[in-house]
Amino acid sequence: MTSASGETTDKSAIPFWHATLFWLKLGLVSFGGPAGQIAIMHQELVEKRHWISEHRFLHALNFCMLLPGPEAQQLATYIGWLMHKTWGGLVAGILFVLPSLFILISLAWIYIAYADVPAVAGVFYGIKPAVTAIVIYAAYRIGIRALNNMVLLAIAAASFIAIFVLKLAFPVIVVAAAITGFIGGRLLPAKFNRDAAQQVNRKSYGPAIIDDQTALPEHAQFSLQKLFKVVVIAVALWCLPMALLNISLGWDHTLTQMGWFFTKAALVTFGGAYAVLPYVYQGAVDHYGWATPHQMIDGLALGETTPGPLIMIVAFVGFVGGYSHQIFGPENLFFGAAVAACGVTWFTFLPSFLFIFGAAPFIETTHNDINFTAPLTAITAAVVGVIVNLGLFFAYHVLWPEGFAGDFDWLSASITGIAAISLITFKHNIMLVILASAIAGLTLTILNLS
Repeated sequence: MTSASGETTDKSAIPFWHATLFWLKLGLVSFGGPAGQIAIMHQELVEKRHWISEHRFLHALNFCMLLPGPEAQQLATYIGWLMHKTWGGLVAGILFVLPSLFILISLAWIYIAYADVPAVAGVFYGIKPAVTAIVIYAAYRIGIRALNNMVLLAIAAASFIAIFVLKLAFPVIVVAAAITGFIGGRLLPAKFNRDAAQQVNRKSYGPAIIDDQTALPEHAQFSLQKLFKVVVIAVALWCLPMALLNISLGWDHTLTQMGWFFTKAALVTFGGAYAVLPYVYQGAVDHYGWATPHQMIDGLALGETTPGPLIMIVAFVGFVGGYSHQIFGPENLFFGAAVAACGVTWFTFLPSFLFIFGAAPFIETTHNDINFTAPLTAITAAVVGVIVNLGLFFAYHVLWPEGFAGDFDWLSASITGIAAISLITFKHNIMLVILASAIAGLTLTILNLS
């Protein structure tokens, strides 16, 4: 059978090398954050190639959004695993991250080496306000979708107060939101049911190779033995490098502490990269001093302009921290920073593979259940409040670069306002907004120098 687009939709297996080429392409062109990445996968896998049905795609997506970690990368891992077992999941998940890691290491090195050059400084002067606008846009976009009743709005407000006023740690807010959602799903299920809207809007794109009625393959069937095997392997892959770092460098060494901290970060990244950034900031800036507040903003700017999951900003933090702490001595600055970036990436993404390979077989045997989705709905609402706090944090450092005691930066405020209007009102592409803001910053710098 052939679809209108010319793609085969017979029930034969999807060739492994076809899938590999697609995952590589996705890793190279997946700009636009998780929403854009998921949209690309939906368009390619559901609408065009007919590799997986709409229902199976959304079922996998709902599960990935319930997990801590980057949902787009986990969704790619899930679908890769469903199509081609463990190797398929590994190829999909790794290729989703690897191009971004190499690009970010290169850009971070250029950033450190040339940040003081007026032209480079001017570009970042324009990008920083754009990043502030992007965070505001993220809060708006998620809020419009997630806060569709007063209960969820109250959860978002409580989350903002908890992190902005009470200074509660992000993991505490996530746990409290999940508990609220679980209880709320039982007492007020209509307020926490987001799957109903999906059912109304769900479309059919014709028969797919992995269709709604496709029988579960043997590797996708749940068993405690498989789960135990996955957990043992994942724990070993975490314990071995941590033990080597601890024995060879010591517990207090920068690399060891990065491994420990970013493992914890990987386990609390509910709601995506924007939600976990405050937690990374608390540790990387306030506690460990691996990066400065302005470097965090610059890192997010680089993350927005590169393919791959936005949470790859952790690789930038690892690189900057490894460089500034000279972890292998002043004569090996680049090597030490690159090792730190790779190590941080390993510890950040390892749990994602554990969650998919361990739990996906069980999820494949279930249907949408409010006991699973209600906690996620509440967490998503809480994430809106956290992102608003993040937007205020960025705005403070961009608009008052010397603190409230210093002057207000009207030029940065103007770029922020124009970028926010471009994103929210005119729906302009994020990359175009960043490019225009960079040009504006460079132009203003040149005019000031002349």
